[in-house]
Amino acid sequence: MHSSAPAFAGIAEIAETGCDRARICYRKAASLRQVTKILRPVYFVLGLVMLALGLIGIVVPLMPTTIFLILAAWCFARSSKRAEAWLLNHRYLGPAVVAWRQNGAIARKHKLMAVTGMAAGFLVFFITAHPGLWLALGVGAAMLACALFVVSRPEPN
Repeated sequence: MHSSAPAFAGIAEIAETGCDRARICYRKAASLRQVTKILRPVYFVLGLVMLALGLIGIVVPLMPTTIFLILAAWCFARSSKRAEAWLLNHRYLGPAVVAWRQNGAIARKHKLMAVTGMAAGFLVFFITAHPGLWLALGVGAAMLACALFVVSRPEPN
């Protein structure tokens, strides 16, 4: 008869199944730690890239900022608690990231800027690229879906 119990239930099962099972689980955990050790510098560099893109987005019109800062915080959480804490506690950059982490919230001012930026981006695309009907509809639908997602997020307390 097939059991619906998980393949590995924990320490009690190690005692029942013997040493081989425990050794396999230890090897998996050790290899996971090695992978994490290898990926930490990758996540840190990726976090720096996302932070740089977010900073560029502050001054370049139509370039998003907050999404890159959220991604930077995600990368720093996996690589450097110090860099993550710096970003979350930053006077200007931190509040939007913290609001997103706590309840997926976006401030009304940022929603307005994001939707306006998307509309302006679509307008620039439409005027300069002269897309065909289906491409214009596809890009418009994708931007509309993104705008609806942004507008549907709660506002921070």
